Amino acid sequence: MTITTLDTRSAKPLLDWYDRHHRDLPWRVTPGMAARGVKADPYRVWLSEVMLQQTTVQAVKLYFEKFLQRWPEVSDLAAAENDEVMAAWAGLGYYARARNLKKCAEAVAREYGGVFPDTEEGLKSLPGIGDYTAAAVAAIAFDRPAAVMDGNVERVISRLYAIETPLPAAKPLMREKVALLTPAVRPGDFAQAMMDLGATICKPKRPACSLCPFRGGCEALKLSDPELFPVKAAKKEKPVRHGAAFIAVTGDGEILLRRRAESGLLGGMTEVPTTAWTARVDGETSVSAAPFAAAWQFSGTVIHVFTHFELRLSIWRAAIAGPVARDNGPNDGWWEPVTNLEAQALPTIMKKAIAAAIPLAFKTSKG
Repeated sequence: MTITTLDTRSAKPLLDWYDRHHRDLPWRVTPGMAARGVKADPYRVWLSEVMLQQTTVQAVKLYFEKFLQRWPEVSDLAAAENDEVMAAWAGLGYYARARNLKKCAEAVAREYGGVFPDTEEGLKSLPGIGDYTAAAVAAIAFDRPAAVMDGNVERVISRLYAIETPLPAAKPLMREKVALLTPAVRPGDFAQAMMDLGATICKPKRPACSLCPFRGGCEALKLSDPELFPVKAAKKEKPVRHGAAFIAVTGDGEILLRRRAESGLLGGMTEVPTTAWTARVDGETSVSAAPFAAAWQFSGTVIHVFTHFELRLSIWRAAIAGPVARDNGPNDGWWEPVTNLEAQALPTIMKKAIAAAIPLAFKTSKG
């Protein structure tokens, strides 16, 4: 088979491979069931796809099960308190996804009676659903022939066609190729098969080309080393930002917390008092920026890498003795028992900051 013959008929070897080697995941139905009228639950598919963005399958499984236990239907999630959803999401990162998750559930419940639209365009009209998620839900939940392309699919397609244009500029061409390959029959299984192929066979390093159902038509395998694809533009060095975090703890074992603004990085999440760092601007790092006067002691530095920058926080700790000192704290926060921190919507960077000052605050300090 040459590359010029690749069309929707080329999906069959991949689907045959998927029927035998698919991953069993809690949001999936058995391969081939859609063709028999058994479709995946759109709520489960949507929830899993939102969680899987920038997160590994292994990490998502536990979160997915916990969300379903707590909010088994989209209407349940729509009715949940924002703080509860953010707390349940804490640790998955990219917290704008959690805010959009809640908004989307509310829109489905309010505007569609708890039933997801069954087309890409209808899905893209919902908050937080872009091209990828709309295509994935349309294909997997509604068996629409949508071109689904995540990082795994990009890698497969770039190698299959030996696409030399660097990412992200190559994405439109890759999407065209995915659309060309997507079959009218079992498009949802095809989309998941492409994801599985990239995750288990066409891996970034040491791909198992001898086991690949596309090996006969893979241009990268014929012409060069598949590991050279996808071609990526040179990465810019991430800027380093600095700031400080202040851990105030009472003799009764309570810690001062506050809530971040709804908009912006980590919007709506819980934090300890910090200085005004952002992705573009450093914050103060010295004790002079403390939220109130106390015997602050330096407790080290923690580092956290965000998508576009690295943050280094100087950690300051103060033991707050007596109710007078406690009551003199800032009025924009609250005192929370350290034993209840696991239930708070604390992002990983805040868990790291607290763990630096209170080593036993969490079961693990890795967030």
